[in-house]
Amino acid sequence: MKTGILLTNLGTPDAPTKAALKRYLKEFLSDERVIQPPNKLIWWLALNVVILNIRPAKSAQNYAKIWDSFGKGSPLLNITNLQAQGVKAFLANSFDNLALEVGMRYGNPSIDSALKKLQHKGCEKIVVLPLYPQYSDTTTHSTLDAVNKALNNWENMPEMLFIDNYYQNKGYIQSLVNSVTEHQAKHGVPDKLMISFHGIPQRFVDNGDVYYDHCVDTAKLLAEALNIKKDGYQLCFQSIFGREEWIKPQTKASLMSLAQGGVEHVQVICPGFSVDCLETIEEIDEENRAYFIQAGGKKFSYIPALNDRKDHIEALSNIIAERLI
Repeated sequence: MKTGILLTNLGTPDAPTKAALKRYLKEFLSDERVIQPPNKLIWWLALNVVILNIRPAKSAQNYAKIWDSFGKGSPLLNITNLQAQGVKAFLANSFDNLALEVGMRYGNPSIDSALKKLQHKGCEKIVVLPLYPQYSDTTTHSTLDAVNKALNNWENMPEMLFIDNYYQNKGYIQSLVNSVTEHQAKHGVPDKLMISFHGIPQRFVDNGDVYYDHCVDTAKLLAEALNIKKDGYQLCFQSIFGREEWIKPQTKASLMSLAQGGVEHVQVICPGFSVDCLETIEEIDEENRAYFIQAGGKKFSYIPALNDRKDHIEALSNIIAERLI
């Protein structure tokens, strides 16, 4: 039996242009798992009349800053492809009859197109690994929706194994530890390690999304493995969008408060991002660096995402291998 492996990530526009961002944002912000609008009609009007006529131009400028940062094109797509190559090579040492594809929840290559490739290769079993260590309805469940929708069109439904989180995996945590210690060997030990995750509205957590708990647990596991005391790190959340209340504390406010309180040296790691992308390269390493320095901080550094580090590739491969045995 041939087994297919599908690595998925959030997605990326096709180009750093207003037109490409409009297409991408329309797909992204039309996903009810992401927005969960109390009133669908009002949200549709706000999205199509206001947001998609204003936000794409600004987003395109931000994407233009990071485009080609990791090879020509989208950093998120380029690095995910490198991860896929690494995982495929690692698993080939122990398993035969494997096929691996990359699919994006929004944009290209789509999850549907990736699954069709696995179908054409004769895969009767498919292991899906969304590259989100922490589960959230907004990301993980949305990916499951897309996978199920695509598979429902298959004449012969394959066996499907869906990995919905891996934040407790020892290899993943050790990869984070290694990345921190290597960074600090070059840049010193900070006064505070900021552990920043993408935020979600507080309403989603109140309605049962376990994402916040997974982030808290990840931060604790990382701090314990690094032997950092409670006052040596801070959990925070970034990428706030819209006017409603989001989970706290927020990264921007936390950095400014620390700087104003006399903290001179911070380092930021983003364990929820498996690859570097707009939210890490531009938002953290540029925007939030500026907030910290302008508020009186002296030294700021961003610890890169795990990307295609060897230890990360091994961790991802082992997570998948457990489902192949």
